[in-house]
Amino acid sequence: MKIGIPCETLPLEKRVATVPEVVTKLIQLGFSVAVQSGAGAAAHCDDAAYQAVGAEVLPDAAALWAASDIVLKVRPPSEAEVALMRPGTLLIGFVWPAQNPALMAALQAKQATVLAIDCLPRTLSRAQKMDALTSTAGVSGYRAVIEAANAFGRYFNGQITAAGKVPPAKVFIAGAGVAGLAAIGTAANLGAIVRANDTRAEVADQVKSLGGQFVKVDYEEDGAGGGGYAKVMSEGFQAAQRQMYAQEAQNADIIITTALIPGKPAPKLITAEMVQSMKPGSVIVDMAAEQGGNCELTVPNEAVVRHGVTILGYTDLASRLAKQSSTLYATNLLRLLEELCKAKDGVAVVNMEDDAIRGLTVVKDGELTWPAPPLKAAPAPAPKAAAAAPVAEKKSAHGPGKPMSGKTLSIVFAVLAALFWVIGAYAPVAFLGHFTVFVLACFIGYMVVWNVTPALHTPLMSVTNAISSIIAIGALVQIAPPEVGMAGRPDGLILWLALAALVLTAINMFGGFAVTRRMLAMFRK
Repeated sequence: MKIGIPCETLPLEKRVATVPEVVTKLIQLGFSVAVQSGAGAAAHCDDAAYQAVGAEVLPDAAALWAASDIVLKVRPPSEAEVALMRPGTLLIGFVWPAQNPALMAALQAKQATVLAIDCLPRTLSRAQKMDALTSTAGVSGYRAVIEAANAFGRYFNGQITAAGKVPPAKVFIAGAGVAGLAAIGTAANLGAIVRANDTRAEVADQVKSLGGQFVKVDYEEDGAGGGGYAKVMSEGFQAAQRQMYAQEAQNADIIITTALIPGKPAPKLITAEMVQSMKPGSVIVDMAAEQGGNCELTVPNEAVVRHGVTILGYTDLASRLAKQSSTLYATNLLRLLEELCKAKDGVAVVNMEDDAIRGLTVVKDGELTWPAPPLKAAPAPAPKAAAAAPVAEKKSAHGPGKPMSGKTLSIVFAVLAALFWVIGAYAPVAFLGHFTVFVLACFIGYMVVWNVTPALHTPLMSVTNAISSIIAIGALVQIAPPEVGMAGRPDGLILWLALAALVLTAINMFGGFAVTRRMLAMFRK
């Protein structure tokens, strides 16, 4: 199947649905790729770059749409583009079916199959690699701060100079979703004092982790909605929220609003009275301008000044970082196509049994399949069976798991006592001193090594090198020549035992150091 990449026709849109680096991977999946001439020019991807990786460059939109089995787009197709579409085409991109009923009807008439990337079930962990909404929102949140800094006219971070002290900028973020969190992190990194609010209480920790301060509305109501989005709040909450926003507006130098609810106009958070209460030279960046705006005075696609406050209503924030946005979006679509073409044979199969694919599919072979049915709830974990009483492990009568009886222990001690009496009665006095040291060394060795949990035996090797060095010194003393201070050279048995002890101790010492060194190397970058 041939994948087509047309030029985006919406004014100010500079992104492209795929980039040359991703075209290579699409070809590896078995697809052929065609790109309309100039499609990636605004994103710094020229026709030559696409041709260099094996894509075909077609001269115009008519040729592109006529030749394509699959069309990848960023923005929803226009009426003219739908007219050029071949019947049965697979269209993948942002569609926004709730806001575009006429477009949905036109696509059904074309018997198309449409995968709306904006309808991806974002609660599925395996769908995160395809989540273009998150990728786009992150770029937009970053760019919103850059645009605010450009319009602000002051430092973001505080400074002390010879000419005087410059206070840090105060930034308030309304909405701590993906875009809001990106804006919080960017503003905090630039040195601003950042405060943020969201109707979802669970994002408070995320705000704090990025260097911001979470501002809570004095009203108990959870704003978490389905699919990770916020929901419409009650009138009581909205009244308390407006009061809090009015206070924040008076103190803030910059306000960035990101509040959106799927399928509904953007909620009005910043009123004209709040704008009037802000300090002259302040800035508002309304990231919801395309859906009506969170500020009453926002003009989409324009920067206006009202009551001395600059209000930015840009709807192309992601396009202002066209190369970065296009690369992230192209990667999201690549992951989606990998799911559609698992056989890597260049044939895309829309599997309606797959929860992620089913959620994306809004039109299937001309039939409306939107909205998707709710995801099946994960089965509840089976209750754990009551813990059975521990069964004692059967051991042999003299196994290590069962202590010796009193009678057996008495016999062992009697035998050892008799053995020590014989040694004490008939052994030389010099031998008794060495024997006593030997018995104590065995006892200490047992307590140091065998009484330690096996998990610590390997690191313990480096510690016991100290004991090994004592053994090595003792062996060297035994085999030393008489002039070193010994009364005479030891006999053959003692000499060979000393040599064996020296060899084994050396192995233990150097082996311990080698093992320890390898363990430490595992933790080095």
